[in-house]
Amino acid sequence: MSLFPLTPSGVLFDMDGVLMSNNAFHRKAWQEVALTHLNLSLTEHDLDTKVDGGRNPEIMHRLTGRVPTPSEALTFHNVKEERYRALARGALREVAGLSAYLDALTERQIPYVLVTSADKVNVEFGLEALGLTERFPLRIMGEDVTRGKPHPEPFERGAALLGLSADACLAHEDAVNGVLSATGAGCTVVALSTSQTEAALLSAGAARVVPDFTDWASWLV
Repeated sequence: MSLFPLTPSGVLFDMDGVLMSNNAFHRKAWQEVALTHLNLSLTEHDLDTKVDGGRNPEIMHRLTGRVPTPSEALTFHNVKEERYRALARGALREVAGLSAYLDALTERQIPYVLVTSADKVNVEFGLEALGLTERFPLRIMGEDVTRGKPHPEPFERGAALLGLSADACLAHEDAVNGVLSATGAGCTVVALSTSQTEAALLSAGAARVVPDFTDWASWLV
């Protein structure tokens, strides 16, 4: 029997690739800064399997096989995210149907929270660009967890912030590691194919894959 439509107790949103289609800017920044700071030429396979989803120190570990020192991680993070913001400035747009979907959740009194690996600077940058700052006062960010995606901790914390268990929540992700994190926490996942293929997201555990939020009425009662 199909899971959908459903009425979740809460909804947990990733940011990059979910609220906004900005993955291309992050990938370009990763390629540029990995080359200059890590002497690595990242392939599309590297970007698909090692970069999408997670905090920068954990991604650096996946790429190099070595845990970076705090100083190395901070330096890389600052350079990479500054480059991302330079590339994305003025070009960010919300994923189609997002505002109408948020209105539907509000009308149904279903609370929602941001669960992202991004840091506070990028979160404020992205939400302000989309005019969504006031709509996402509840946030779990990269600084708020000790273990990033694909570990379940981010989504467990997001659900807890709503006073809920994760298995009562619907999550939206676009990255394989994000889907693994959300399903590992117990969430049902409707993933967006803004960054990965439908097959990859379903294989990671997504219950459904959609291109955007325009068809929200098909999964929400």
